[in-house]
Parts: sequence; C-alpha cells; structure tokens
Amino acid sequence: MFVCKVTVGLLALLLVCSAEEDPLADLSVGERLERVNSKNIRGVDEPELIEGDIAVYDDNGRNADPCTSTGCMWPKSSDGKVYVPYVIANHYTDRERQIIQQGLASFSFITCIHFTPRSNERDYISIESLSGCYSYVGRIGYAQTLSLARSGCIYYDTVQHELLHALGFNHEQTRSDRDSYIRVAWENIIEGKEHNFNKKATLNQGTTYDYNSVMQYFKTAFSKNGLPTMIPIPDPNVPFGTATEMSQNDIFRINRLYQCCE
Repeated sequence: MFVCKVTVGLLALLLVCSAEEDPLADLSVGERLERVNSKNIRGVDEPELIEGDIAVYDDNGRNADPCTSTGCMWPKSSDGKVYVPYVIANHYTDRERQIIQQGLASFSFITCIHFTPRSNERDYISIESLSGCYSYVGRIGYAQTLSLARSGCIYYDTVQHELLHALGFNHEQTRSDRDSYIRVAWENIIEGKEHNFNKKATLNQGTTYDYNSVMQYFKTAFSKNGLPTMIPIPDPNVPFGTATEMSQNDIFRINRLYQCCE
C-alpha cells in the first residue's frame, strides 16, 4: 500500500549550485523552454512540436490528456508502484547526468512513480540531447524520445516538466476550464502560434487551476509585442508561471491519475 505524503522542496535542497554564471538559471521553466526551443532547428528525424515542447506525430497534433483513457498511461506493478524504464544517452557530463537523475528520483519520494534504468523492457524513455527540450505526452510504445539538450535544458524544473509530459500531463494553460482562470489575449500572440493556446479535453483530476504548476507557462509566452498573452481572472496581478519545481497540485494529480494513494 502506498501512502501519499506531499513534500515539496525536499529534492531541490539536494541540488548543488553551480559557481558559473548562467543566464538561463533565473528564468522560469516556460521562459527557458521557449527561448531554447525557438533557437533550435530540429533534425529531419525529430518530431514536430506544439505548445513549445510537446512532441507530436504530425502537424495535426495529439490531444494529450484524453490519451490517459486510451492506453497511454504507464502500467502499475503488483506492488502498487509504477515503474517507468529509462536510458540516458552517454553524451552527458557527470554533472548533467546528476541533475537529470535528481529530477527522475524526485518522483519516487512523493508519488508511486519510479523511473528505473531499463533492462530489456519494450517501452521506455530515451533521454537524449537533441534539438531543444521536448517530450511526447504519455506512453507511446517502444523507445520514446525525451530531449534534454545539453545547451539550455539541464535544469531540475525542466527535467520534471518534460517527465510530467511523458507521464501523460499537459500544460496548465490548455486545460479544459482555463477560461475561468485566465484570459488568453489573442491579439498579442505571434501570428501562426495561436494553436499553442487551444484548449484540450483534459481530465484535471478534480483539482482547481494552478498558477504555480510547473506546467504553467509564463504570462508573455509566444508574445509578438512583449505584452501578456495570458491574464489571470479575476485578479490580473496574480503571479504565475514562476515555478521552480512541481507544485503540490502537480504531485496530487500524479497520485490521483495513477491511483497511488489508498
């Protein structure tokens, strides 16, 4: 039996601060993802991206959350835990690998999700340094790429963000009830990028909208003029999109989706 206990910040304390100046370190995860991914040209064998960092099979995209009812969740073991196999490419430095493994390990402290090194499992996550930071949503079968480029993606919150996608979670601003919590300022969005704000038929796991979710993008995401593309309702001054790790709601949603708590 797995007893849920939400603890936020425990793993963050284990992180070793770098003495080197890093211009990306103080950005929110959403800002970092947009900055890094907008500068990368993906290879011919890499997937299309929507919403900045969600890999899809084609230009039509994939409706993320509903896939949790059509077989994209990772299976639960008889011991009540969910083991998600992974491999990490050998082109990372020891320090980079440490940060990735800290992000992987953080889930086992607060959920029933256990990312484990792959032995011979058919389905697994292949963590590689490709063109930017991105992941597919949910389990898609066989080796599924999760890109954490060495230049710009090796951060604790970014690792958690992409792993949440791989577990089946979407961005907060595309959830089905978002219009009750944020107003999308369509007039400020870069032409051709409006699809990144399309709502999805998300499950939401019985939780309210979470401005502090690590899956919430920052207020000027995909802005063409520096003005906000998302404005909180009813208080436009509520800060959001600044998470540096999973929120309590993020953790609760994992535990509820994968029925970790009994």
